[in-house]
Amino acid sequence: MKALVYRGKDDLRIEEVEVPRIRPDELLVRVAACGVCPTDIKKVASASVPPPRIFGHETSGTIVQVGGRVRGFRAGQRVALHHHVPCMECHHCRHRAFAQCETYKRTGVTAGFEPAGGGYAEYVRVMSFCLPGVVPIPSGVTFAEGAFLEPVNTVLKGVRMLPLLRGDVVLVMGQGPIGLLFTRVLSMQGMRVMATDLLPDRLRMARRWGAWKVLDASDAGMVEKLRKASGGRGVDAAIVAVPSDVAVEQAQQAVRGGGLTLLFAHTLRGKGTPVDLGRICVDEKGLVGSYSSDFTLQREAARWVFSRRLDVRGLVTDRFPLGQAGEAIAMAARPTAGSLKVVVEQEA
Repeated sequence: MKALVYRGKDDLRIEEVEVPRIRPDELLVRVAACGVCPTDIKKVASASVPPPRIFGHETSGTIVQVGGRVRGFRAGQRVALHHHVPCMECHHCRHRAFAQCETYKRTGVTAGFEPAGGGYAEYVRVMSFCLPGVVPIPSGVTFAEGAFLEPVNTVLKGVRMLPLLRGDVVLVMGQGPIGLLFTRVLSMQGMRVMATDLLPDRLRMARRWGAWKVLDASDAGMVEKLRKASGGRGVDAAIVAVPSDVAVEQAQQAVRGGGLTLLFAHTLRGKGTPVDLGRICVDEKGLVGSYSSDFTLQREAARWVFSRRLDVRGLVTDRFPLGQAGEAIAMAARPTAGSLKVVVEQEA
């Protein structure tokens, strides 16, 4: 089969590899759509994991083979995949820190080599411990929508971490696909969202997705404007959905005493930035991180997406065939003004 293989830093190649062989307790799925995620882009650009690997984890497709011991699935079924599933029994899981569970840290969907999602390939093998994360896609719902379950789940998880009251003011920094999802979900839950970005097109999109106010992130007076718009006290919470240390500092300035800043995009280890510890201690300004998804929110994510209460179709701006998956990742790494979600698709 054809696959996009990571061979080293910024080195991606379309290669012929063997179709994965499944065990009796596994599934084989023909990939139909896979969204390009910034996490994979960072791994390719930084060479933070050893090659070779086949990335891609925002995946949907059609089951083509069902292991003899698998129940509840059938060949021909359209499904969305979940590449991380926790054990639900360990100390981390009992504290709902699912992303820290050792089972969760294992990737359970692969197209070959060290498991890494495998969505940039024609077929993927779904291992037994990830079967509980396989979600049937209803008729009338596209494969591209199915591929949004994982990113929507991560957004719902982040929102649940914020101690908010209806009518609170929330700052969402960065209006790429994830930032727009945060903007939409928060606004639909009764929050007043203030959205920032460097690109005017994305700020206009944020308006359409429910932002109460939008601000140019390059505006030197942005923090003061945020404070003024929130009645002088500061925003109740800030979500940093862009890997910018400047944005973290701005968020910490803009958040009111007792408020919370959520880091969502700082996923590379070993990076540091100055933090005013007095703000955290004396002003009680919280600083927390949210990484990956919450398995217990998978059904809720499906309801949001499949009902089109959260209509993600408008986020997909660029589609590439598998043979051009490298170009898809390059575009997502350096998006144009009008580019949002990039999806790699295969013909039926």
